[in-house]
Amino acid sequence: MFESIQDRFDGILRGLKGTAKISESNIEEAVSQIRRALLEADVNIKVVRTFINDVREEAKGEGVLKAVSPGQQFTKILSDKLQELLGGQAEPIRWNREGPTVIMMVGLQGSGKTTSAGKLAGMLKKKGRKPFLIAADVYRPAAVDQLVVLGEQLGVPVFRPIDDDPFKTAVEGLAEAKRQGADTILLDTAGRLHIDEGMMAELEAIRGEIQPSEILFVADAMIGQDAVNAASEFDRRLAFTGVVLTKLDGDTRGGSALSIRSVTGKPIKFVGLGEKLDAIEQFHPDRMAQRILGMGDVVTLVEKAQEQIDRVDAEKMAAKLSRAEFDLEDFLSQLQVIKKMGPLEGLLKMIPGVGSKISQLNLDPKSMVRTEAIIQSMTPGERKQPAAINGSRKKRIARGSGTQENEVQALLNQYNQMKGMLKQLSGLGGMGALFGGGGAGAEEEGALPAGGRMPLMPGMGGMRQRSTKPVRHHNRKKKKKKR
Repeated sequence: MFESIQDRFDGILRGLKGTAKISESNIEEAVSQIRRALLEADVNIKVVRTFINDVREEAKGEGVLKAVSPGQQFTKILSDKLQELLGGQAEPIRWNREGPTVIMMVGLQGSGKTTSAGKLAGMLKKKGRKPFLIAADVYRPAAVDQLVVLGEQLGVPVFRPIDDDPFKTAVEGLAEAKRQGADTILLDTAGRLHIDEGMMAELEAIRGEIQPSEILFVADAMIGQDAVNAASEFDRRLAFTGVVLTKLDGDTRGGSALSIRSVTGKPIKFVGLGEKLDAIEQFHPDRMAQRILGMGDVVTLVEKAQEQIDRVDAEKMAAKLSRAEFDLEDFLSQLQVIKKMGPLEGLLKMIPGVGSKISQLNLDPKSMVRTEAIIQSMTPGERKQPAAINGSRKKRIARGSGTQENEVQALLNQYNQMKGMLKQLSGLGGMGALFGGGGAGAEEEGALPAGGRMPLMPGMGGMRQRSTKPVRHHNRKKKKKKR
C-alpha cells in the first residue's frame, strides 16, 4: 500500500539530504513535488492544498531554517503533518458502560461489510469480548450464508433473518444477542448507493430503533475518491462514528486513506489488509505516517509477533540461545511463526529503512516453502546436529525435498550465520530469536545494514539472490594439504 507516495516521498527526502540547509527555494521545490505526488495518488484537492500550506509554513519556521540536517528535519515535519492528516491518534471503539455495545456496519455494495464484520468479531473475540453477529443483509444472494460460514470459522454465533425484513431482523437479532449474553453485537447491513433514498431511509429507521454505539462506514480503499464522496453522503444521513478501510493492501496510491478523515471529520478506526480472517488492524495514524515515509512500523511488528509467540516458548528459546543450543528444529519453528504473521513483504515494510527499498530486494515468495521442505526432509538427529550432514546426506535431503544440493548447503550456511547472530542477541529474548537481531535505530535512518543485507530471517537467505552454482569444497581441501 501507498507505494506510489512512498517512492515519491523517498526521492524528495533523498534530494534534501544532500543540501546544506533548508532554504525557501528548496522548500518550494519539495512542496511542489509533494503536491504532485499527492494529486497523482488521488488525494482530495482541498486536502492537498491544506496539507501543502501546513508543511510550507512549518518548514519555513526559524528553527528549521537553522537546522544542520535538512533531510531529517523535513522528514519530521512530513511525519507530523501526515499524522495530523490521518487523524492524530488512534480512536478505539466506544464501549457502552451498561449493556452490550452495538456496532452497525454500513457502506456501498461490494465494499466488504460482511467480511469486515466477521474479521472484527474475530479480533474482538481474541481480546476477550463475546461478539454476536446479525445477518441483516437480506438483499444480496448468499450474504447471510457467507456470514454464517464466517461465524462458524470464528466460533461466533450468527442470527439469521426469519424473513426478508432487515428492520425486523435487526430488532429480533438484538434481542437474541442479549439473551445469549453477548457484550458486542455487530450488525451487517446490505450495501446500498448513497443516492438511493428508500435504502438510506431504511438505515435511518434501523439506527433510530437499535441506537448503535458505533456506526462504521466500510469503504473500499481501491475506489479512491468515490469512497470519499460516498462517505460524505452517508455521514450526512447517518452521522457515522468511524471508518473501516478495506483492501488497503491492494491500494498502491492511498488517496482515500489520506482524504477520508479530513473530508468527513470522522476517524479511520480499522483497516483491512488481506483476505484472511485475521487480516485486520486497528488504525494508528502515527504508525501509518511512518510507513508512508518508509520509516517502518516496529510497534505493529512487535504486536504481530507477540500474538504468535507464547511467553513460555519465548523463555525456553532465550535459554537455548544463551547455551548456544539453537538447532534446525528451532529454526523451523521460528519460520512457521513468521508465516503466521502475514505476507513476508508486509513484514519487511515494517522494518525501519526497508519500505522504499523492497523493490531492490530479491524476494522469492516460495523460499520459505522450500526451506520448510528441506528441514522436514531431515531426520530428527540431523535437525539436532546439523554439523553431521555430509555429502551423501545432502543428496538424500535434496531428493526428499525436491530441491538441489546447493540449496541444502545454502540453508546450512544461513543457519550457521543466524545461530551466531542470535547467540550475540540472546538478551532480546523472543524477538531476538524471531528476527535475528537489529533493534530500532541499529542502522542509520533510511539505510540497509552493512553490505546491503537485511537481518536474516528463517528461509530468506539473507535477502540475496540464491546462487545456482553448486557448493564446492575442494579449495578448502587444498588449503588443508598446504598446511
